[in-house]
Amino acid sequence: MRKKLSVLLITLLVVMLSAYAAGSKESASETDLSAPVTLTIWTHEDPNRSVFEKALIEEFTAQNPNVTVDYQTYPSGKMAELLTVAFSAGEGPDIFNQSQAVIRQFVVEGLVSKIDPSWIGLKSNDEIKDRYIAGALDAVTLDDGIYGMPLEYTNLCVYLNKGIFREAGLDPEKDYPKTWEEMMDISEKLVKRNGDIILRRGFDFRYATYYMMDMLPMVEQLGGKLVSDDGKTAIVGDEAWLRFFEYMKQWGPSGRNLGGPTYVSSSTAFDLNDDQIAMSSSGLYQEARMRSNNPDFYNSGDWMVIPYPQWSDAKEKVTCHVSCHYYMVNGSIPTAKQIWAWRLIDFMLSHSEGYLETCNLVQPTYALFNSEAFKAMPYSEVFKNDLEYATLTYYSGNSNAIRDKMKLAVEAVMLQGVSPEKALEDLRRQVQDILDQQ
Repeated sequence: MRKKLSVLLITLLVVMLSAYAAGSKESASETDLSAPVTLTIWTHEDPNRSVFEKALIEEFTAQNPNVTVDYQTYPSGKMAELLTVAFSAGEGPDIFNQSQAVIRQFVVEGLVSKIDPSWIGLKSNDEIKDRYIAGALDAVTLDDGIYGMPLEYTNLCVYLNKGIFREAGLDPEKDYPKTWEEMMDISEKLVKRNGDIILRRGFDFRYATYYMMDMLPMVEQLGGKLVSDDGKTAIVGDEAWLRFFEYMKQWGPSGRNLGGPTYVSSSTAFDLNDDQIAMSSSGLYQEARMRSNNPDFYNSGDWMVIPYPQWSDAKEKVTCHVSCHYYMVNGSIPTAKQIWAWRLIDFMLSHSEGYLETCNLVQPTYALFNSEAFKAMPYSEVFKNDLEYATLTYYSGNSNAIRDKMKLAVEAVMLQGVSPEKALEDLRRQVQDILDQQ
């Protein structure tokens, strides 16, 4: 009897605490918003964006003198680790941004603040959703709650150096590659080598952290999938995966020797315009970097952007996956700070045309895509058209771990002589192990 009573009391206590937590969220009208507030922002390094955002913050704090902002930047590759450690110690920043590959776990674990539309002057979540194109909020939505706002929405197309094409006797406007088969053949015409060392690449992929974003769509065009629709089974469509691995094997030094992860980043090399590479995958943001790093090349007009290629026999059109960085708010800070944090984020992101013009960052809003500023960006329509066939890069609590397994598999066939069949077998086992542990 005592045991049953104890269980009942514990159950009642849990219900009461849950009800309290659910009802404890304060509206803006119930909260004292006049007290001094200091908001700490952690964001990844981007010199152009930092200057622009600091100017926006100065404007916001001038309008709201009780708010102070401590704006801190960190190397992009370190942010996820720093955030994980900080939140584990209960010391996370008030505001931070990260990609969909990282933040989903923060959402699922309840570490971040759910937006109350009234805090930013709206009446419902639908008013927030109506700002954005379909799918843009998927990674930060849970049980109809919204936990983040998109800072940048990036898909990759292919930048092309017209001068290198013309030097090789190709017309860049007509002869650019539309298929993956053409990409390999045209790269063979453009490549320069000294023995086995490549001096100039025709095209090369984005390696590093881009294996799922830049390469997985190649598999999906052929009907394959990384994970089944129910999220339980790794690797769907062996034929598609084997064809992809064989392509990458032929791309590498043991095949037609056209490029690989040991060379300088293709996007970095492209900006230099020093005969290192003719084509590179990159986002619209690359234009701002090119304008800053090599203004003569940018202003020459001797470059263009083409759509993400498809297989000649693709089963469906799939363009490069999208990486999205979201601004989010620490869910453990006082309500007043959460309200001010969301108001600051909303204020900054309301300047989407400014982000585009100063840093070429695209926010996935209908307002931006319909703006004259967006239409005026060189080749912006190429990126917009590809977005119609793009989805967010795979995200889950362990998406980075899965990405690293794909990286190992691709590099195994390219650099280590591993057969496509063995690479596929290993990848299936490793990804399945990760899924089973979720």
